[in-house]
Amino acid sequence: MIQILTSGVALGVHVPGLLLADRLREQGCRAEVSVIERLLPAGKLATTADMKWAFHRDFRLAKAGHRLATDPAAAADEQAVRTLLERWQRDGVTRIVVWSGFWLPIVRRYVSTYDSSVHVDICHIDSMVSPSFRRGGDIEADHVFMIDGTHRSIPCSVPVSPRPPLPWPDRERLYAHGGGWGMGTYREPIADLAAHGFALDILAYEPGDIGELPDARYFMMDPDWHPWFDNGYPPFGEVRDGAIQYTRGSGSPGSFELTRSAMAMVSKPGGGTLLDSLWSATPVVLLEPLGEAEACNAGLWQELGFGVSYADWRATDHSVDVLRRLHENLMRALPDIPDYSRTLAVA
Repeated sequence: MIQILTSGVALGVHVPGLLLADRLREQGCRAEVSVIERLLPAGKLATTADMKWAFHRDFRLAKAGHRLATDPAAAADEQAVRTLLERWQRDGVTRIVVWSGFWLPIVRRYVSTYDSSVHVDICHIDSMVSPSFRRGGDIEADHVFMIDGTHRSIPCSVPVSPRPPLPWPDRERLYAHGGGWGMGTYREPIADLAAHGFALDILAYEPGDIGELPDARYFMMDPDWHPWFDNGYPPFGEVRDGAIQYTRGSGSPGSFELTRSAMAMVSKPGGGTLLDSLWSATPVVLLEPLGEAEACNAGLWQELGFGVSYADWRATDHSVDVLRRLHENLMRALPDIPDYSRTLAVA
């Protein structure tokens, strides 16, 4: 059994874990996803949910919160932790894949108490070690980078979908979003883009985000859903006449279809966003990053020829040819990217 450990504080950490589990199951492996927030008492969960909305509405607050993030494992219910570790032992967990460093104290406890032979992979969705791993302490493990800021490369990745990227002539719109929690400055350039004639797909996070721009489509994830409720992809749908019919993606998030069909994403450079960018061959028009790791992500994506800062792109008079060349760079790179799930499946 392969245990995949994520956190619900960011879909950019949680969704790659879901994708990895799906890719492993497609290869006949037993894999299960656990979310650390499921170990928290109800009051702590409510506070986490409230933070989501505060960070969406105020990016300055989000940046401050990112620097001061607390460890949810410290507030975990002891009985819930003990029950989880006993279940891992019964299920024969021999490999653990850690996507959030907040899990490390619990993983160390499992290794020392139940199974010292278990193999641990620490997966980094960002191009440098994120704060959760720096705070989690040391553990004997293999470190797996999806994007590597030190070696300026993409050592491996997790396929988002078996469907190939769409050809450039089939792409007609831009997709603007703020990641899983709707953070960042993605709403600021929307009017500018619309004024330059771009058709837009916009990910809204609450009704107040929905505007009336011409040739703009609005989409939402169910605001009442959180990753600690279940291991499905976020319920997702298009806003039509003020109503939304949410559906679940199968094998990948429903929002990925917007990414596949876009000329570019307009977004901050979260690791999950760059994963989508890679597997859809959709470049990123890069907005202000959240924290040091995302700043490193942005530099790497530009260096590899997969993204462009919004300021630099605007200086080209919003050139579509610039986006096309970035798309072509991604198309050339994608066939050579090793599939981490295949390496894990045969380990």
